[in-house]
Amino acid sequence: MNIGFDSNTDFQEGAIILINKPYGWTSFNVVSKVKHLLRKSKGYKKIKVGHAGTLDPLASGLMVICVGKATKMVESFLNDDKEYIATFHLGQTTPSFDMETQMNQEYPIDHINKTLVEEVVKLFIGEQDQVPPLFSAKFIDGKRAYKLARKGVEMELKPVRIIFHELEIINYELPELTLRIRCSKGTYIRSLARDLGKALNSGAYLSNLVRIGSGKFKLVDAKEIEEIENFFKVNATN
Repeated sequence: MNIGFDSNTDFQEGAIILINKPYGWTSFNVVSKVKHLLRKSKGYKKIKVGHAGTLDPLASGLMVICVGKATKMVESFLNDDKEYIATFHLGQTTPSFDMETQMNQEYPIDHINKTLVEEVVKLFIGEQDQVPPLFSAKFIDGKRAYKLARKGVEMELKPVRIIFHELEIINYELPELTLRIRCSKGTYIRSLARDLGKALNSGAYLSNLVRIGSGKFKLVDAKEIEEIENFFKVNATN
């Protein structure tokens, strides 16, 4: 099983491609791009391609792409802890808890200082129940929650048991707070934005998110989309 690839890689036998997902792309876009490149350059009529963990369009960073027989490993990779660098904007909220929707409310931040932030951040470390954001891919009565949310449908999502293993303050300069986060699968960093804001007696939304790790895989080892395209162009077999 190849982690990475070269001109001799048999993708049908299995390969793991680490990609830095561009901002604005969906996870589906990345999978479709890889599948298209494999079919076009290698002549595969059918090739399995999957990913080990969705990233929101407004997030960037590491995606673990499994090709061929490596798709059998997707489930185990999905269970891996994830690591992020997340920036939160304090004092304002949005319905989606990120920048997909417009700001809907402002809150005071004059009372917030670094000592308070440090104390509040510590409270989130450990196992807890987290309510997913309404603007999420969760299913409600067979429909994606985000589709219902965009239509203004009122609904509730059930809490999910998650774990924050590490929360490290990287930068604090009001109204911005940046954390390095290591957490369990199924954790919504946008929900952490909502919960952090409340815990600080204010509000917050997620303004930037980069996944830097997924289990043993790291963003520093990932390829840019342009690098992947160039590789398949140079190593085309048909």
